[in-house]
Amino acid sequence: MLLCIIGLIGCVIPLLPGPPLNLAGLFLVQYVHKPYETQTLIIFGILTTIALVIDYLLPIWFAKKFGATKKGIWGSIIGMFIGVFFTPVGMILGLFLGAVIGDLMSGRTSQKASRSGTAIFLGTLLSVGLKLGVSGLISIFVFYESIFMFI
Repeated sequence: MLLCIIGLIGCVIPLLPGPPLNLAGLFLVQYVHKPYETQTLIIFGILTTIALVIDYLLPIWFAKKFGATKKGIWGSIIGMFIGVFFTPVGMILGLFLGAVIGDLMSGRTSQKASRSGTAIFLGTLLSVGLKLGVSGLISIFVFYESIFMFI
């Protein structure tokens, strides 16, 4: 259960691999109690892989779709990591501001920089939502089985 809690936190904090930690919790329950069929484990493994791939590709796709520059993308990454030290709100704000500042440094107008910053922000929020969905679903399975292990 602890792996799932850390995994859910990891969906928001970029340094922790959220869905893989939840999947590890599921495999640990499987190892101890063997409640799941192989198909269930495979499906959750595939969902975890998809969430990880999309987590990296979706913000970049949004950035390119809305014309972010390389400096804007790098600015968003740097801003997000700096913002982690100032709560999740700081991380989100750092992501947006880093993208805007990076695009402004590339010579873009403030309107275009704000547009690409918003796009990177939305792409990241969607990927976090996907990770939370997958991790939440796995956590429900783990918590449910963990409760009934002791009954």
